[in-house]
Order: sequence, then C-alpha cells, then structure tokens
Amino acid sequence: MSEETVFSTETEALPFELERTPPRADGNGWTRCWAYRDAVLVWAGLLLAWSLLSALVSQGPNPLLPSPAATAQALWESLPELWRGTVASLLILVPGFALATVLGIVTGLWVGSSTRLQRALFPVARVAAPVPPTVYIPYAIAILPTFRLSAIFVVFIGAFWPIFQNAAAGAHALEARHRDSARILGLRGWEYQRQVVFPAALPHIFSGMAVGLGFAFILLTVAELFGANAGLGRFVQYYADFADYPRMVAGIVYTGLVTYLAMTLLDRVRQRALFWLR
Repeated sequence: MSEETVFSTETEALPFELERTPPRADGNGWTRCWAYRDAVLVWAGLLLAWSLLSALVSQGPNPLLPSPAATAQALWESLPELWRGTVASLLILVPGFALATVLGIVTGLWVGSSTRLQRALFPVARVAAPVPPTVYIPYAIAILPTFRLSAIFVVFIGAFWPIFQNAAAGAHALEARHRDSARILGLRGWEYQRQVVFPAALPHIFSGMAVGLGFAFILLTVAELFGANAGLGRFVQYYADFADYPRMVAGIVYTGLVTYLAMTLLDRVRQRALFWLR
C-alpha cells in the first residue's frame, strides 16, 4: 500500500484483541473450563494482590483502596443505581457509535475505492483524525442544545475515524482480479460497493469497529464527567466527590464489565459475519 494513497497506518486491534476466538475444547463442562485455566489464574492473582494491598497498606478509617469484599458489597447495594446509569449511558453510546459505524463504513469504502477521492480527502483526514476528541467536549456542550447531543457528538467523532480509516484501507487493499471481474460483470456504483468491496473489506471494518467501540466508551465516560446527571461516568465522579471509595471502585469495576460485554457482543457478530475466516 503506497504512501500516496493511505493517510496513516491502518488501525489494528488492541493487543488483548488479537486472539479473538476463544479456545475450543470438546468434552464436558470441566474440560471446557480447563481451557480457560490461564485466564482464571490471572484473575485469581489480581484478586489476591488486591486483597493483600488493601489489608497490609495502612490507609486510615476511609481507605482509598477498599477491599474486594467491601467493593463487592457496595456493588451489590448500588446495582439499581448502576442499572439506571447503564441505560443513560447506552442512550448516548448506541446512537453515537451507530452513526459513526454507518458513516465510517460508507465514506471509507467510497474513498478507499477512488484514487481521486483519496488524493482529495486523505490530506484532510491526516489533520483531523489525530486531534483528540476530548478537546471537542467543551465546545460541543457550548453550541449544542442539550448535553446528550453533545456527548453523542463526541462519541461519534471518537469512533468515526478508526472505522473510516480501516474501511478505506480494506477497500484500497481489494485485489485487482476482483476489480477486473466486477468490471467484466458490469458492476458499478452501489452494486459494486455492496457485492464486491464491502465483503472484501469486512475484516478491516470489524478491526476498526473494535477500536472505535473502545474509544467510544472512554469518551462517553469522560463526557459524563463534564455535566451529566446520570450515567456510569457520573456515578464514579459523584461518589468520588463524596469520598465514598467502595462505591467509586464498584462503579469502575461495573463499567469495565459493561465494556467487556459490549466488546464480546461485537466479537460474536464478527465471528458470525466472518465465518469463512474461522
């Protein structure tokens, strides 16, 4: 891929996403569980280290690092509030990420398929894509009528560029023989994009969506710290302001769990869509 046609290096999946297919094991439930023994050992080690640190380090009557037991109790007691926060956060995350996915794929495929569009738009993308989306938060809050629209805009900006970049790279990487076959069959415009370019670029697109979803959660949490009345980020900030550290840590753990579930759902969709790569 030449430097003239690609505005930046293709965004790859994060290191912990490289091995995306879970290990398979035939047999009973014990055999399948044994396949995950390494992950279980890592989590057990982390919990043990957390317990030792919270027990051995002198932290006063209101410890900054609550024990796992205290955090679990706070998490259980806060589940109704956390659920309401999850709904509020998803009402921001889902529209922003969905819009970024649609526009990122459509524009990325068209730009990646056209040398003329690449020359016209890639220089603009080189300037706009590296700008941290967090710098837009104060401006978006100032010009948009509601905080929700501002947060959706910030989530959209953060997720759009990885998806656009990977979609364009996937379209550009289409083999010449596929282009020639489409030309012989008379495929043009939308039909060409739908039947040839889009399926070939799907592996790149899902890589961009995985990175974009991770960015979307980060930006969602940051945006909620600025002025949200509800949400997972607001939950953590609220109890941090009141020095209720067990609930604050419980909110962090719960947010990590929600992020993991969302990434897992996207991975399952990827496995079904890219069944020929298994």
